Amino acid sequence: MFETLLFPIGVQLLLPVGLLLWIARRRHPSRLAWVMTVLLVAAVIVLLGVAGLWLLLPWYMPYLYGALLLPAAATSLARLRAMPAWPRGRRDWARLGLRSMLAVLAAGSAIYAVSGRIAPTDTVDLTFPLRQGIYLVVNGGTRELLNAHLMTVSGERFRAYRGQSYGVDVVRIDRWGRRATGFQPREPSAYRIFGDSVFAPCAGRVVAVLDSLHDQSVPEVDRVHMAGNHVLLACGAVHVLLGHLQYGSVRVHVGSTVGIQTLLGQVGNTGNTGEPHLHIHAQRPGPASLPLSGDPLPIRLDTRFPARNLRLTWHP
Repeated sequence: MFETLLFPIGVQLLLPVGLLLWIARRRHPSRLAWVMTVLLVAAVIVLLGVAGLWLLLPWYMPYLYGALLLPAAATSLARLRAMPAWPRGRRDWARLGLRSMLAVLAAGSAIYAVSGRIAPTDTVDLTFPLRQGIYLVVNGGTRELLNAHLMTVSGERFRAYRGQSYGVDVVRIDRWGRRATGFQPREPSAYRIFGDSVFAPCAGRVVAVLDSLHDQSVPEVDRVHMAGNHVLLACGAVHVLLGHLQYGSVRVHVGSTVGIQTLLGQVGNTGNTGEPHLHIHAQRPGPASLPLSGDPLPIRLDTRFPARNLRLTWHP
């Protein structure tokens, strides 16, 4: 589920800090070049804030970068009077052109990412199934920049798991934005969400259960049993899956009738996980041979559309 975490550290920490220092300390060849540089850095910060996977660094870092952009720009403002308004010479024009292209690319990508936070019209309304703190959406939304599950929306290769294409993955974080004790601990119990109770997000009937898979050490994955231990519910004409549950924790069986208050199990680290988290998705019913292949349906949790980096807290 989760990308290699060392690369995001470089992109989410070194890149924005370097760009802020670039604005504050470097002598820009013209006022127009300064303007394009500030726009470029602002667009990159917005893009990282919307589409970045904030697991090692806390979710509020982009807000800190945005706040630092103002003093960085103010520091270089003192040198603006000494700058020409327009570039002088071919080299300066070429540099301006490159900055402008990068700014347009970053701004376009940021706008594209933000559009993935807009809820479609055909969403399924569910109750948030977790109740033990603050949760961060790490996969969710209608753009692949925000939701890795969308890679299964088309193509025969992913036919068996097409129903999870609008799936949502969440982890629990503390007040400082930390989702685990340590950098990337191997023990699943070091993650705050591990063992959290999972309740039915809708009233319905249990149509499938798996509870026999043992929890894996991080970052091991099981690509044979992609959903791990799970419960599949039939809620009216919609099937809802809750996956990656803890070994031996499932409290319902096939044929059980559940309400929104019904305890289903606990969050674990089984299946294609990378680290403990809860997966939830809605779909049209699939055939018995491929139960997770039904048409995918976007969901809302407690009336909110869960796109990446949204924080969710259960309210009774």
